Amino acid sequence: MDDIELFRRMALAIAIGAAIGIERHWRERDEARGQRTAGLRTFTLIGMLGGAAGLIERDLAGQAAPTGLVLATFFLVLAGAVTLYQYRETQDEQSHSVTTVVAAMLTFALGALAMLGSMAVASAGGVALLTILSSREFLHRAMRRLRWAELRSAVILLALTFIVLPVVPADPIGPFGGISPARTLTLVIVLASISYGGYIAVRLLGSARGELVAGAVGGIVSSTAVTITNARRSATEAPDKASGEALAAGAVSAGAISFLRTALLVGTLASSLVPLLVAPLLAGAAVMIGYAAFLARRGAASHPEQRHKNPFELDSVVRMALLLVGVAFLAQAASQFFGDAGLLAISALSGLADVDAATVTVTGMMDRLAPQVAAQAIAVALFSNVAAKAVYAAVLGSAPFRLHMVLASLMAAAATGAVLSLATG
Repeated sequence: MDDIELFRRMALAIAIGAAIGIERHWRERDEARGQRTAGLRTFTLIGMLGGAAGLIERDLAGQAAPTGLVLATFFLVLAGAVTLYQYRETQDEQSHSVTTVVAAMLTFALGALAMLGSMAVASAGGVALLTILSSREFLHRAMRRLRWAELRSAVILLALTFIVLPVVPADPIGPFGGISPARTLTLVIVLASISYGGYIAVRLLGSARGELVAGAVGGIVSSTAVTITNARRSATEAPDKASGEALAAGAVSAGAISFLRTALLVGTLASSLVPLLVAPLLAGAAVMIGYAAFLARRGAASHPEQRHKNPFELDSVVRMALLLVGVAFLAQAASQFFGDAGLLAISALSGLADVDAATVTVTGMMDRLAPQVAAQAIAVALFSNVAAKAVYAAVLGSAPFRLHMVLASLMAAAATGAVLSLATG
């Protein structure tokens, strides 16, 4: 390692310390001189100390592997000194927090890592530490607003991802090519994470921002459910024109999210379909977003806080897994017996309730499907879902709601079909 490399590594160690020091100093910027335990200068020096300790450790080891004795000695002395000063500050201010102590220890460790190990990992660690420290108010506010049921759902998500998924068999099981349990569980985790993220956003930000925003957030969970709910409300709770338009704006915005969600799944699960499907999906989403914004301006109405069901309860997970497995099995069987026509028929039927199941099933069959056929199957599911929601609106909704939902659906389908024909033609 030449001198230039050593200078780069030491500079990174100092930069990490300075970044953390700025955040710590800013939080205590109103304290009198000498009243803060550690600020910009102290944390910059701590990062430099970590780099220097790593350099000493490296030079003493020579060609042999470092023993870590120098690092351990410096680390213990630093931890003891910072703890002592933090204790004295705690006694004076009657506060109880060890954040500064832990931040100082991590800053030293990252400085040493910058000198001895991966600079990329050290940089990422510094950014992560800075993000956590600067997010104190947001994290505290989140803990006050979230309920135990929501935290429990997050624990279930983590358990499925890091405990269950690694031990689930990856090889397909069953006839017609079989279903991979690991892939099915992975898709369940992906879909549930999207829904859970939208749900948490509502809990943290609130839903009282109009039917437009409420519908868009609800569309993260299920645009079909939003359409049916708003249609019923338009007929029973809000039969007047303005309220019907506001509710239609929410349902249309949910449909736009469905287009965007499908585009996200396609881009994540089957990159070969991106040139064929993403542009048409974005075109349909743009039409629905524009129409929803137009309706929201005409029929703006306040939206009360609502109780949203946690989308990651165990029953939701089980139903999602069964739906994915069922659609995948039927699609593979229909494709084997009836060819491409059978797959398109199954996609159309599954799209009556949900687009995601058809999307993840088709993307899972890319090893045996031509990209054109896969794109057609996903498009059929999407068009089927758009038509189904228009029918639900026509049957259940008030006249204003029915009119705007049908018009928005036709316009979005036309835009999607036009761009799709250009992309696949």
